Amino acid sequence: MRNVLEVVNPFDLIKVGSVELSGWNDVDAMLDVAGALYRNRDEWLPAYKRIEILKETARLMTGRAEELALLIASEGGKPLVDARVEVTRAIDGVELCIHEIGQMAGREIPMDLTRAGSGRIAFTQREPIGVVVAASAFNHPLNLIVHQVAPAVAAGCPVIVKPALDTPLSCKVFVDILHQAGLPQDWCRFAACHNDVAEQMITDPRVGFFSFIGSARVGWMLRSKLAPGTRCALEHGGAAPVIVDETADIDAMIPLLTKGGFYHSGQVCVSVQRVFAPTAMAAEVAQKLTDAAAALKVGDARDPSVDCGPLIRPAEVDRVEAWVNEAVQAGATVLTGGKRLGPTTYAPTVLLNPPADVRVSTAEIFGPVVCVYGYDSLEDAYCTANGLPFAFQSAVFTKNLDTAMQAIQRLDATAVMVNDHTAFRVDWMPFAGRRQSGYNTGGIGYTIHDMTQDKMAVIQL
Repeated sequence: MRNVLEVVNPFDLIKVGSVELSGWNDVDAMLDVAGALYRNRDEWLPAYKRIEILKETARLMTGRAEELALLIASEGGKPLVDARVEVTRAIDGVELCIHEIGQMAGREIPMDLTRAGSGRIAFTQREPIGVVVAASAFNHPLNLIVHQVAPAVAAGCPVIVKPALDTPLSCKVFVDILHQAGLPQDWCRFAACHNDVAEQMITDPRVGFFSFIGSARVGWMLRSKLAPGTRCALEHGGAAPVIVDETADIDAMIPLLTKGGFYHSGQVCVSVQRVFAPTAMAAEVAQKLTDAAAALKVGDARDPSVDCGPLIRPAEVDRVEAWVNEAVQAGATVLTGGKRLGPTTYAPTVLLNPPADVRVSTAEIFGPVVCVYGYDSLEDAYCTANGLPFAFQSAVFTKNLDTAMQAIQRLDATAVMVNDHTAFRVDWMPFAGRRQSGYNTGGIGYTIHDMTQDKMAVIQL
């Protein structure tokens, strides 16, 4: 008898679909087949074929865009307006993979720089790295899968994808669309499975590359157990800091901070979390952010008028509630929110001056909570912003070019947004965490490069 996972809408906890769970015997067979595909170089998919498949994939996704958006909202709780944007990004990501196939080029290596190398010519080519195993997160259930699976297809790697068990339906549909577009089934396999089976798959020596999006605790643990030779990329989270100086245009800034902090109810790895403003301005910044947050509508993500949907599981509402209560008991001021609205929803919350040692100040909230802090000097703000073991994306709001350039230099982050929120991203830019926030670099072209490897030919004339 097959083990079936029922998938529920995180708002009302009503079933929206189901998928079959894979056991180790299933996954073991997938790895065997994928490994055999990779070893049989005569059967590798040529570039033109991969391009044809991905073009047809993008066409099929475009024709099903509204269906895909509703599926994202139904299983993941992302508001429909944002789910539609995710579908557009996912289609664009597939098309970007097509473009990047043409960039998978080697180069000539000059050989006659010394007498020892003279009389030879040499060049490199890019080859697929091997079997790719991708483990994904729930918060972008289609676009994250595209970022992990479509580059593997573009690179010519067999791929097995393990979706988050909260949101496997979008992943299953995307894999089915790839197959419908002409990708032979064995080149991409869907493997929804429990964590014990996933860990055995990820750490298997048949895996050439491991792509992970999820928590730092799990990511680093899995990396420590990878088989010798397995390469990887890890994308974790952070506690994104925003520096505001006295010249910032506050009225222009507030809509950006509101979107960056409360988009998908804060369940984004680069959500605005810690806003640092001059002490004399902090209350004003916090109050204007409060007014904007209080106007957000919370509810069923399938309702087009909803701004903030549910958290992914009721236990996450319990956790966010506990973190906020801890901050309030320690001295933080709640300006709006600070309470659950039901078993699956939490109100958009703004806290003023939480203590530096409570969890909302030291760890990733991954919920609809933004903290505003006053600072006495920019140096103090930089020091506090950089004081956590996480470093992902950050931002500065200023009209002063010197301050902008100083923030770009001083903030410990892989990206510093000037007069924009920390969650800004386009899918061709490098996207990565430093320190505990991740390992290696995401972004379509960067991922394809990681999933290929150089081979050099040296010819003696």
